[in-house]
Amino acid sequence: MTPKEFFERAATDRRRFLIGSALGAGSLMLPGVGLRRAMAADDYALASSIRSLSNAFHSAWNAGGEAFAKSVSGKYSALVTEGNSEKGVADIRAFLAQNGAKSVLGCDPNDSPDARPIVEAVHAAGGFVTTVWNKPDDLHPWDFGNNYVAHMSFDGAPAGQQTADALFEAMGGSGGIVALGGIPSNVPAIQRKAGLMEAIKANGKVELLDFQDADWDATKANNIVSAWITRFGSDIKGIWAANDGMAIGALEALRAEGLAGQVPVTGIDGTKDAVTAVKNGEMAATVDWDPFWIGGIALSLSYHAATGAITPEKEPKDHREFYATGKLIGKADIEEYWKTHIETSPPAPDWNDLWGRFDKAIAG
Repeated sequence: MTPKEFFERAATDRRRFLIGSALGAGSLMLPGVGLRRAMAADDYALASSIRSLSNAFHSAWNAGGEAFAKSVSGKYSALVTEGNSEKGVADIRAFLAQNGAKSVLGCDPNDSPDARPIVEAVHAAGGFVTTVWNKPDDLHPWDFGNNYVAHMSFDGAPAGQQTADALFEAMGGSGGIVALGGIPSNVPAIQRKAGLMEAIKANGKVELLDFQDADWDATKANNIVSAWITRFGSDIKGIWAANDGMAIGALEALRAEGLAGQVPVTGIDGTKDAVTAVKNGEMAATVDWDPFWIGGIALSLSYHAATGAITPEKEPKDHREFYATGKLIGKADIEEYWKTHIETSPPAPDWNDLWGRFDKAIAG
């Protein structure tokens, strides 16, 4: 397959699995950094450890990981936790036992405490890992030499507040809302809830009728919202969800009652279903993190370290523990976003641009 054919196929895959984001902040990558071919790509085993392929966000992540692996002719596999921390850690240990120092990983730990045994196992095996979203505050890449390449996340508090503000605007600025949280101990769930609560405090006219954790799960969210509709009825003027999967679950519950489009919903992730719902007027907003890019760039960071293209220990700390950029997609943005990300696929990511979407360092 020629480079042109690959990128055309990658763009098609991207459109199929998700709505990406052409966030395109200026590159912070050091000049001359690229993939070195001192060692053959097929010497390495690449894997993404993710929650579920039935989840739209992680399905897109997996597509991005696979696209990066193809770009370096590497063998690729998806390690799926299905929300089970023990399985997630065990699968990674089995992967390391098979591939040792040739292991290249991009990982979304199922829960924050899972990151430590995963990183320690990778370090002991001599492999390379980049984590995304979840880790304890006292766990840092620079404490594990080059093997723990980087931790990347997105600041959930501003996203939670922005989507809450969009929800309040869509419901007229006042009234009762219900809210769906993620896994309570997950860092992004904590941050996004904090953003919601700050928005409620700043507004002063919105009442939080109930908040329940649905563990990032659409089915759980659907069941919770169905019960809320029975309990609160017309007092529900809006529904805030900490991710798009739960937002879609909430939207399905509203559809069953003929309320879709009447009660605004917000989510976070920028999945295709959510963006379509924003365009159709059934959701007020989402935030696009570009999971296709996340899946690919997490592996790219680890692969660059594995092949010696970068030496993590020589990188500044803000290259090893950082927030990347996201974009709010609401009523004012949807038509332009639809034209540039649905009708026309954005360019395939530059997997060598490791820090081009850097936002700010994570304090720690």
